[in-house]
Amino acid sequence: MQDTFEPRLLREQQEAMLSCYATRSRDSRGRLTDEAECSVRTAFERDVGRIIFSMDFRRMRHKTQVFFNPQNDHICTRMEHVLSVNYIANTIGRVLGLNPDLIQAIALGHDIGHAPFGHSGERTLDQCLKKVSPEDFFQHEVHGLRVVDQLSMHHNRRGLNLTFEVRDGIASHCGETYHETVLIPDRDKNPDDLPNAAKNHGRPATLEGCVVRFADKIAYVGRDIEDAVRAGIMEYQDLPSAVQTSLGKSNGEIINTLVTDIVQNSYQRDGIFMSDACGESMRALLEDNVARIYQSEKIKRYEAMAHNVVEGLFQALLPWTQDPERLSASNNRVLTSFGRFIAERYSEQEALGARQVVDYIAGMTDSFATKCFEELYWF
Repeated sequence: MQDTFEPRLLREQQEAMLSCYATRSRDSRGRLTDEAECSVRTAFERDVGRIIFSMDFRRMRHKTQVFFNPQNDHICTRMEHVLSVNYIANTIGRVLGLNPDLIQAIALGHDIGHAPFGHSGERTLDQCLKKVSPEDFFQHEVHGLRVVDQLSMHHNRRGLNLTFEVRDGIASHCGETYHETVLIPDRDKNPDDLPNAAKNHGRPATLEGCVVRFADKIAYVGRDIEDAVRAGIMEYQDLPSAVQTSLGKSNGEIINTLVTDIVQNSYQRDGIFMSDACGESMRALLEDNVARIYQSEKIKRYEAMAHNVVEGLFQALLPWTQDPERLSASNNRVLTSFGRFIAERYSEQEALGARQVVDYIAGMTDSFATKCFEELYWF
């Protein structure tokens, strides 16, 4: 008699062939709410689907990476960035024998908590929150955890109910740690401490999460230069000669050099390692990007505009949280949308205030935020 074919068991057999340092789905520390297992997909595969089909993921295609609302189709958006991170991380992960489903889930979801207008919008929301509540803050890694746990909708329920390992990877992905050349997983991390670990840029709990954290930097360091060249801010020959010699003279060369270096230094090791030489070159390149691109006059002009839009939205919406009935009765499309957002995501017992306003604005795309600002302020 022919054996019954069980796809999920086949996936688990495939996972058994991974590196001894890889994370297997059967060893997951579980979800916030227990669920019956899927007969076809492993837990991490299910998380990939939940992220991809969420509205928060889809909106990343219209969110800033560095350059606001680009009319040039070749300028990188937040969606393109996460796809690049996914590709780079999986390239490294396959060679190291790591779990490709866990890498994909973390990579695709790692920036799901970003506000419109990139880091400019993030800084403005943080400033707005602190003016109302000095001890409060907005940080995209922490907010990403809030999105997947509470704000994103799945089958008309709040939260995607992802596995601990994916939630941890999203919370711990920080790509702005320029000095890192070594990442050892923090496998003893307390699940209840994920928000605090995210705030302090704590190490991921899995090797797959460590790979994504490195891939995040690799994906944006060269691509931001490529976009800056297209925007007329700089040319490739402006890069420090030592960096060109050690890493390469194009985005493709830079990615290839860094990926190869990590693979060579991390193979069959319980950690992700970069050579001192490549680590120093990447740090120098990231700092050069700060000076030439992120602090350029063009970017500063854009940041002033982004700050005005986000701050204006916050100031206009905050008073309405004190009168939900009046908000639900408003004929203004922005206020109606905000009221619907509140009704779907918060219980009647929850106090409304600055955090709910920030939740709403953080989910906006660049273009939607601009349209809302115009509708609220233009007469």
